[in-house]
Amino acid sequence: MTYCDYLNTITGEQLTLHKEYHDNHYGFPIDNDNELFERLMFEINQAGLNWILILKKQHHFRKAFDNYSIEKVAAYREDDFQRLMNDPGIIRNRLKINAAIENAKIIQNIRDENGSFRNWLDINNKRINTLEAWTKLFRKTFKFTGGEIVNEFLMSTGYLPGAHSPDCPVYDRIKQIQEKNEKKRKRDK
Repeated sequence: MTYCDYLNTITGEQLTLHKEYHDNHYGFPIDNDNELFERLMFEINQAGLNWILILKKQHHFRKAFDNYSIEKVAAYREDDFQRLMNDPGIIRNRLKINAAIENAKIIQNIRDENGSFRNWLDINNKRINTLEAWTKLFRKTFKFTGGEIVNEFLMSTGYLPGAHSPDCPVYDRIKQIQEKNEKKRKRDK
């Protein structure tokens, strides 16, 4: 069942939260490194849990993690770690909180070497063509990443196909954005 089909099986607050994410975020390309970091951390925090929990807590996560500012999170120290461990608005898992801090530091290094996290993803997207290869790269590079996390991160950010069914209206919107972005990249070269 695709995410698009899943929306037809839910109602109420869950439908509202899922529909907002489905219609405006899932599968859309992201150029901002802090937003890419946020998406990676949402996927990491979802591991072993239901996605609706992350959608319900997304605003708490943003507040707790300084709106996913890579620089700020990379500078977190023990007192920040303890603050996060005591924050009931987020997932209070030591490994996941540590992954956020360490992955922010890793992304800083990636940015130093590649100009941006987005550039690093683009460079690797040109040479990697399987989920297994992506997963191997992410496991080697980041903390707390496995096949499902990598798959969802890449699909949710437009690097892997399949986020939306071809008959979903969002599918065409994303395709147009991707074509426009590709033309812009070619022009900028």
